[in-house]
Amino acid sequence: MTPLKANILLFEKFSNMLLACLLEPLRVVRDQTGADISWSIVTPNDDAVRSSSGLRLSPDITRADAGSCDLLMVVGGDDFRQNSSDPASRRCAALIKRAKTVIGADTGAWFLASWGLLEGRRATLHWQTLAEFAEAFPGVETLPDRFVRDGSIWTCGGASTAMDLMIAFISERYGDALAHDAASMFLHDGSRFEGLGSGSMQPKGSQNLRRCISIMAENVETPLQIEDISKRANLSVRSLSRIFVKELGMPPQRYYQLMRLSRARDLVAHTDLVLNEVAMRCGYSSAQSLSKAFSRQFGVSIGSTRKHKQMW
Repeated sequence: MTPLKANILLFEKFSNMLLACLLEPLRVVRDQTGADISWSIVTPNDDAVRSSSGLRLSPDITRADAGSCDLLMVVGGDDFRQNSSDPASRRCAALIKRAKTVIGADTGAWFLASWGLLEGRRATLHWQTLAEFAEAFPGVETLPDRFVRDGSIWTCGGASTAMDLMIAFISERYGDALAHDAASMFLHDGSRFEGLGSGSMQPKGSQNLRRCISIMAENVETPLQIEDISKRANLSVRSLSRIFVKELGMPPQRYYQLMRLSRARDLVAHTDLVLNEVAMRCGYSSAQSLSKAFSRQFGVSIGSTRKHKQMW
């Protein structure tokens, strides 16, 4: 069994769930086969970092001691915009040269791009930052896919996409059987195993639903009419509405609005953009219209999102 040594570069406010989705499938392969699979936590400043929910993790090794590895996982966090320009974060780019394969998870692709490692490549990251990422790094072909592989670099969005990526990675490295075993520990929908031999797995939701959601995610700043979405997805408006109600329990208009409002909340909480700019980036004509929609949906003002950020 091929040994695997992994280094995990964690940034402040990383996602616990995403980290688990990356590690647990590998842990299953290790425990079931006895394979020599190991990993070490590394942090930009060699200090403990806190997750988005406040859990504290200390590094296993210093950045200087992080030698060559088979796999480097770069796990970004909520403060990726500020952290990616920090000198300590930039020094982490040296870790890439010591890794055979690199995974940029959640906002990890932002760090990889800021280090110049994705120029001319294809990549993806968390859907909320896709448009912003494409604008910040025009030399990167930004895709809305759940995960993307370009040579030795893999990128993905949130926790569920990290799981899909890791199962595909295991399938390629250790074979379909072990990938199936690893997936079956966490997933109970047998349809997810379809197409495993090709190295891809079907995420939750029908293909038509995923296609519509991808179209919405690509058009947050300039929202489309439902009629336009249905045409692009090769569906009738009636069929599109039926799919959303059946699979998500809400009409497509409501889902689209929630997507845009979630994006707005993220920008307010983690950037210094004025509210008018946030509104424009989320498809609202003004700060006032965004504020009304946000308050009506969540029962609080959007301004309170910035005022009451968690301080750990």
